[in-house]
Amino acid sequence: MSAAGEMEPLTSGASNRIIPILKTLRILLIFIQSVILYLLLLLFPRRQKFQTAIAAVDDAAAGPQSLAQTSRRKSLWRREEEDTLRRRYLAEDLNMGFETGDGEVQCRWSTSLFFGVRRSALFCRSWFPATGELKGILIIIHGLNEHSGRYAQFAKQLTSCNFGVYAMDWIGHGGSDGLHGYVPSLDHVVADTGAFLEKIKSENPGVPCFLFGHSTGGAVVLKAASYPRIEEMLEGIVLTSPALRVKPAHPIVGAIAPLFSLVAPKLQFKGANKKGIPVSRDPAALLAKYSDPLVYTGPIRARTGHEILRITSYLMRNFKSVTVPFFVLHGTADKVTDPIASQDLYNEASSEFKDIKLYEGFLHDLLFEPEREEIGQDIINWIEKRLGTVAEKIDHIW
Repeated sequence: MSAAGEMEPLTSGASNRIIPILKTLRILLIFIQSVILYLLLLLFPRRQKFQTAIAAVDDAAAGPQSLAQTSRRKSLWRREEEDTLRRRYLAEDLNMGFETGDGEVQCRWSTSLFFGVRRSALFCRSWFPATGELKGILIIIHGLNEHSGRYAQFAKQLTSCNFGVYAMDWIGHGGSDGLHGYVPSLDHVVADTGAFLEKIKSENPGVPCFLFGHSTGGAVVLKAASYPRIEEMLEGIVLTSPALRVKPAHPIVGAIAPLFSLVAPKLQFKGANKKGIPVSRDPAALLAKYSDPLVYTGPIRARTGHEILRITSYLMRNFKSVTVPFFVLHGTADKVTDPIASQDLYNEASSEFKDIKLYEGFLHDLLFEPEREEIGQDIINWIEKRLGTVAEKIDHIW
């Protein structure tokens, strides 16, 4: 576990870090000016007539400039919409089916749109075994900056064992609505996860359901399962490399993050490693990830970084209140999220049914390591063990 002690302070399960570098005086001046204006608005609210008069004067004095700003906003909105449609087309175009050498289809797969709690269109995928009785359903919540299509091989492994799979792209990710890589609220992602689970349960009555979350997706799943209404719909959760203890690179970052999140939420903080840090020991997997147009590789945005700090801080304070059955998996050489935090979760959680497995020397993206098949089988074995325990309890009751 010594490698964990050298963990670099990061904010995501993808390629970016919160290492804000205020390179120019202009950015600092804009920030100071925004804070002053915000405080003035709070401390000195103006009467409606005065506001109207000032607005009229401002419009008269800066008419062309105001029109130009409006035009720029519309242009940005159009570009965002065009980018969303482009990403959705790419997501739809991915072939998620599996065929044998003789062309036999091994599973049924489909894509759809699910409208989240704020009516955003979220891109979803599903895979089901072509034949056989369904044992259960695993719902995949991917990590920050990636997308659901990356988990097709894991879905293949699950369907071969007669499990159904659903996956949902977060807001701002994959084929879903929103600015690419921008997360206005992880609480919204938590709520969308709960609503998606509820929809799946209604469509598959009586089928046991599990949530799976990777990295920041693991934090989302753990928080979602902390709500009794969601926990009662689940047989358990699986967390790979969950983002549970994330710290900014410098204390000042933690101090200013809430302000930047408020006044400049989409501001991008430059990361020191633009090509992405190693998250797998498989060179082909690394190349595939960082060349994938649906994976966001740009600098992390202020609001997104603050949301990660906020949710991980909440989870760290509430480990003892965790009661959902869970299986947490982590590589000891992970430089993105902290394997010691996963051990702390296992030690402190109140769950009666809980397991942990630490993989010596493995990196962050466990399901993209050379031993991905073994790790996938560990997850399947745990799910089957959990289902066996549930069945025993039912038999005992009867």
